[in-house]
Amino acid sequence: MADNKYNSNEGMGLSLLKKGQKGFFHFIFSRLGLILILLALQVFLLFGVFFWFREIIPYFWGGTTLFTVGMVLYLLNSPMDPSAKITWLVVIMLLPVFGVLFFWYTKSDLGYRAERFRMRQLLASTREQLSQNASGMDALRKENPGAAALAHYLASTGCHPVFRGTSAVYFPSGEAKWEEMLVQLQQAKHFIFLEYFIIDEGLMWGKILEILAQKAAEGVDVRVMYDGTCEFSTLPHGYPGKLRKLGIQCKIFGRVLPFVSTSYNYRDHRKILVIDGHTAFTGGVNLADEYINHIEKFGRWKDAAVMLKGEAAKSFTLMFLQMWGLDERTTDFGHFLSYPAYPPQDASGFAIPYGDSPLDGYKVGERVYMDILNRAERYVYIISPYLILDREMETALKFAAERGVDVRLILPGVPDKALPYALAKTHYASLLESGIQIYEYTPGFVHAKVFVSDGREAVVGTINLDYRSLYHHFECAVYLYGVACIPAILADYEATLQQCRAVTDETIRHEKLRLKLMGYVFKPFSPLM
Repeated sequence: MADNKYNSNEGMGLSLLKKGQKGFFHFIFSRLGLILILLALQVFLLFGVFFWFREIIPYFWGGTTLFTVGMVLYLLNSPMDPSAKITWLVVIMLLPVFGVLFFWYTKSDLGYRAERFRMRQLLASTREQLSQNASGMDALRKENPGAAALAHYLASTGCHPVFRGTSAVYFPSGEAKWEEMLVQLQQAKHFIFLEYFIIDEGLMWGKILEILAQKAAEGVDVRVMYDGTCEFSTLPHGYPGKLRKLGIQCKIFGRVLPFVSTSYNYRDHRKILVIDGHTAFTGGVNLADEYINHIEKFGRWKDAAVMLKGEAAKSFTLMFLQMWGLDERTTDFGHFLSYPAYPPQDASGFAIPYGDSPLDGYKVGERVYMDILNRAERYVYIISPYLILDREMETALKFAAERGVDVRLILPGVPDKALPYALAKTHYASLLESGIQIYEYTPGFVHAKVFVSDGREAVVGTINLDYRSLYHHFECAVYLYGVACIPAILADYEATLQQCRAVTDETIRHEKLRLKLMGYVFKPFSPLM
């Protein structure tokens, strides 16, 4: 449980949340849900064909076969990711008619073309909002040409400059981040921006909401954005209106409406808090009580976050405003980016905050991880809650280990969801064979998303090692090189490792048969999950 100095009964008068429905409708609107529905429809169709149209069955099978062969040839010659090709081939083989229709439905991007067009407009119009300091890039190039090349790539994908003179503080738990959030929120004078995947009723959000309401009453511009799936899991439908009564602006990203759309597949998984443009938080920690271990879900919850102070915080201001402005004609970026950042005088190293969007054609999150793996000389230590890899990412992990880099993965010992847990285990044998060390956190669930390499560079953010994060979600993170908190990240990794069990060939052989079967059966469909 969290420290008792935070009384769970205090400050709840402003906690306006009401438990929403669980994720049934979210499941129905997911790709996996649609596949199961289409499978049921096809079973019904085939039943009807056999009993009502017995005379034309040969023609039906002939047409279906030709149709399927055509689609297979199309997929094999498409530029699609190889793992996704395999998935669609399996779907079309199982569902010769509806599988093809579902493929073209998802390929059409019905429901988010306007959103994609607006996002590209925003990115194009804001590419110059934060200028790159030439001396900062030159200094990074002298320090490490490989890291500078990565910085060049990030700059090519959006407005992601390299910053010097920004301090970074690492938090090894949700509790530590939350305590510092409360301190920093009290100091806000101009604006507070929060963008979170999950907000839920309880002690954590109740304390934060008290301060937000207080600051809004003082004239601070307070804005809150959360993902639309919260309406089916944590928050009531009318919650934005309740926040507005407290003077807090609120938006829901990707609200789930009662019609089927591919836009539901693209969720806002970011966790951003920006205060006055000079202080920013990101990492894995959402605003719900399990993240601070005030309530227990799936054992002890292990998470991580980072706080930036200085010019780099402006990148998170820009990222927030880009998402906030998706449904607005104009957004005053310059006003919020003009506040002074008060750069710390003694801050060392370089920081590059960056975002990842499913709408721009770049695989930023995956490319950064792969670049770190490809440049590593001694070690890459990773913490991730999920491990559902495409062929490229798996190859990068294995190649790093095969060329002598010490690659270690910490994953959950207690899962939050059975299916991702089972799918992760399908990768274990192949990774171990290449020399990668895998550990499972025995006290509970790991939700941190951390890479640390060679004692000099790290990534802390929201990006998991799974298809959802790497392909389908809006994400964010910060790349750190030579900053003072790198030893703290490494120390946290080593401390967490002491609470883990090692995965071996023996433990894999003794894994539960149910988990093995679940992983084998659903692995072909993992890109859809």
